[in-house]
Amino acid sequence: MSKDTLQFKYQCSECGKTYAIEPGTYTCPDCAKKQEENRPLRGILDVELSGTAPESRDVRDFLPVPTEFFPSIPVGNTPLWQPENLRKQTGFHKLFIKDDGLNPTGSLKDRASYLVAAFARQHGINTVIVASTGNAASSMSGVGAAAGLAVTIFIPKTAPEAKMVQSLQYGAKVVLVDGTYDDAYELSMKYAAKNGGLNRNTAFNPLTIEGKKTAALEIFFQLGHMPETVFVPVGDGVIISGIFKGFRDLIQLKFADRMPTIVAVQAQGSSAICRAFETDGFDEPVASSTVADSISVDVPRNGFHALMNLKRFNGECVTISDNEILSAQKQLSGSAGLFSEPAAATSFAGFLKLKNELDTSADIVILSTGNGLKDIVSAREAVTVPVKPVKILGEIK
Repeated sequence: MSKDTLQFKYQCSECGKTYAIEPGTYTCPDCAKKQEENRPLRGILDVELSGTAPESRDVRDFLPVPTEFFPSIPVGNTPLWQPENLRKQTGFHKLFIKDDGLNPTGSLKDRASYLVAAFARQHGINTVIVASTGNAASSMSGVGAAAGLAVTIFIPKTAPEAKMVQSLQYGAKVVLVDGTYDDAYELSMKYAAKNGGLNRNTAFNPLTIEGKKTAALEIFFQLGHMPETVFVPVGDGVIISGIFKGFRDLIQLKFADRMPTIVAVQAQGSSAICRAFETDGFDEPVASSTVADSISVDVPRNGFHALMNLKRFNGECVTISDNEILSAQKQLSGSAGLFSEPAAATSFAGFLKLKNELDTSADIVILSTGNGLKDIVSAREAVTVPVKPVKILGEIK
């Protein structure tokens, strides 16, 4: 069978209205009218599928763009590690790490950029605009280069230099914003509205959620069954919504009959979704401050949607200090040989915080979302860097 056995449409996550998947459709026009300033987006669209599951295990066959439009860059199919030392240290002998830092540009964001690029090519769109703290920007820049697209990125001036240099290497036009990610987001929205092109902004473009569901599909196909618990680092809420979506599709297509427990892990300095999870709503935004720049947001654009998924599927939330994040990052590096950026290590820190509440015989998956080389400035905080070079053997202590 081919993906022609599946049909796709957009459906509003709030009112249920459906729309064709076509350029210019981003959020539900009716629900978007309820948008409030400094609050997450209203009218988020899900990609709903119907029909028969493909026999293929190529995750692209579960996406709403024909395979021939995807660029020739090897996104996805990342390994599911079985970390021997961490299993011994923690007592969890079915602990797994899904290492999305091995995507071409070094982060899970490639999954969203890959689908967005394919959609652009399908519809003859040549330009893409995106705001980002760095990973989505470098991701769209790299995947866009492979797809022959012109990419303009908006990143805050505080973004790690490595991510900016990455984007420049890929040939993107870089707009450095004097402000936060939220400021970059607003400026990019105005730029896209004025200049046209495809807007890749996270959550606003439904394909960013849909592309990220492929990580969940791969976890299931690699394990051969649903895991018990999945730990996911959370900033704006798009990755975790994508993980929910992937597992939901598998249940809908009769591959499985239950949803794993999905744990949203946030930095204490950027925890809007976890706060809303406790209070059932989003209050005035709080200025974010965390070493985990990739999940540092004041207003989580996909907040309402992520919260809905967490409540509907009995997910959990936990917040982690920066010290716990850096400690987890160092343990991943020193024990598993996995150097992850702080945001990616946040999921492992969440597991360490909750492990005494978990069944040691259960399948536990840690989603690691980005490579540590993207932010070595933060990584330096957990290690002692030599400062005095030596010339002779006797000087070595």
